[in-house]
Amino acid sequence: MALYSEKVMDHFRHPRNVGIIEDADGIGEVGNAKCGDIMKMYLKIEDDVISDVKFETFGCGSAIASSSMATELIKGKPVSDAMQLTNQAVAEALDGLPDYKMHCSVLAEEAIQNALDDYYRKHPEKKIK
Repeated sequence: MALYSEKVMDHFRHPRNVGIIEDADGIGEVGNAKCGDIMKMYLKIEDDVISDVKFETFGCGSAIASSSMATELIKGKPVSDAMQLTNQAVAEALDGLPDYKMHCSVLAEEAIQNALDDYYRKHPEKKIK
């Protein structure tokens, strides 16, 4: 049995939404000191919808795949949906991650949450009650 699913390998080899959004509405950065992975997420939000999302990830294949899949799961979706994204949903969308790589999907969830927190710090009037 392969260590990684075909979806993990596809998102690692061909990551989606890589890059920077210069005028991002929200930016979130997280890291894991134990493994050395660093993720940065950029959000562009229009009418409470994530119109664009980009990421920069320094890390292993699982970290890159998790970042890529997470962006795909929230792009074009309402902010309220992105707020509900879990690391488990990211891992499931990748057809699973090895247990010792689940922290990569946690980083993706945390990077998005930090970017949303940054957006709400900049736009407190948009905060969903």
